[in-house]
Amino acid sequence: MPDMSVTEAIVRSGVVAVLRAPTADAFSAVADVLVESGITALEVTLTSKGALEALAGLCRQLPPHVVVGAGTVLSADDAEASIDAGAAFLVSPVAVPGVEGAGVPFYPGAFTPSEIFAAARTGAPLVKLFPASAVGPRYLKDLHGPLPDVRIMPTGGIEIADVAAWLGAGAAAVGLGGPLLGDAASGGSLARLADRARRAADAVAYARS
Repeated sequence: MPDMSVTEAIVRSGVVAVLRAPTADAFSAVADVLVESGITALEVTLTSKGALEALAGLCRQLPPHVVVGAGTVLSADDAEASIDAGAAFLVSPVAVPGVEGAGVPFYPGAFTPSEIFAAARTGAPLVKLFPASAVGPRYLKDLHGPLPDVRIMPTGGIEIADVAAWLGAGAAAVGLGGPLLGDAASGGSLARLADRARRAADAVAYARS
């Protein structure tokens, strides 16, 4: 899938599900529920034990319209290992020099206007606003005044109830971690996960209607 197709698939999903847990053992079951509920962009964080194996498994398991990437990519070695495992995109909470040329879309993290502008100047097709919970949708709206062409993906502590507000403020997509996953990746209820995922997908549809 070409670079822009990956990014456009993320934008269409509206939500990137951030899979983070002590181990990645349950990511396969979690991913099935998320995709069935309408979330078709998944980020496997490298801080989860067994993340690369899980990422490779999800790439084989999930339908071709689902994009699976790696998160918490902090080095060129992380990027290379993630791409070898099948990652269609890479995400980091910070800028990681050199990773933007790794061969798949890289979405670096930034927070201040200067950091966001600098990240966009590297060619990043999306810039991850992190931690988004430290500010709010108004901050994003204000950023888009002087930086209208920068596509921003707020991530970090965003509640499902706030998804529509972030998209309404101009977010290209939002990253949802704990508020979406809950304890589903650590033995919790998959039925409750499905309910949360459907509410997130509905929020995207509402914001774009």
